[in-house]
Amino acid sequence: MKAEPAVQRQLLELAKVDAELSRVEHRRRTLPELAEIGDAEKTLRERRDALVSTQTAASDLDREITRQEKEVESVRARGDRDRKLMESGSVAAKQMTDIQHELDTLSRRQTALEDDLLELMERREALEMDARHTGAEVDKAEESLADAKRRRDEALADLDTTQARRAEDRAKLLPKFGDDLLRLYERVREQKGIGAALMKARRCGACQLELDRSTVAEIKAAPEDEVVRCDNCGAILVRTLESGL
Repeated sequence: MKAEPAVQRQLLELAKVDAELSRVEHRRRTLPELAEIGDAEKTLRERRDALVSTQTAASDLDREITRQEKEVESVRARGDRDRKLMESGSVAAKQMTDIQHELDTLSRRQTALEDDLLELMERREALEMDARHTGAEVDKAEESLADAKRRRDEALADLDTTQARRAEDRAKLLPKFGDDLLRLYERVREQKGIGAALMKARRCGACQLELDRSTVAEIKAAPEDEVVRCDNCGAILVRTLESGL
């Protein structure tokens, strides 16, 4: 394949642009903010789950406290009724004894219920503290996630700008190449990652391997407009004064 030396040298500019576009795409896929966002989302889910668990436990405890309070009130009301009955003087002595026995039993029952209620309220207070602490952790996790997303969006915006500029540079370069040369370049780039590279001394700028003497001699003997390729990686070798030929 033939191509003017000046056109072949333009391939180095195209390869440079393509290399930067590849770096942009690699950077886009490997932004550290992406991993941060994944970790932050996981942390946020865990914190929210913990908060829901604490709130559910508190809600269950609230129902238990309400039930316990009603039972205490029921025992207290029954005791008040019995005391009023005793104070009325309208009951017989035997019935007075039975009522007194019931009052003693109700008193012990009320004390036990109130002790249980106090324990429930202490547990409820502890859960409330846990909920406030976990809620603060949820807020912190949300802030961390929002910050990571903001930094990701800023980085992507920068990459979009760079990509747009390089894509414009590439579009300006393409008309300078013949169809055959461009097809070869694109095919090699798709297969090897680099379509064209500078031959510097005896080394290929794409694979960085040193060419053997016979290959260098063949390249040296080839016409300037001959498109030559690296035997190792297949990249188009662009010859300049740096090639030392």
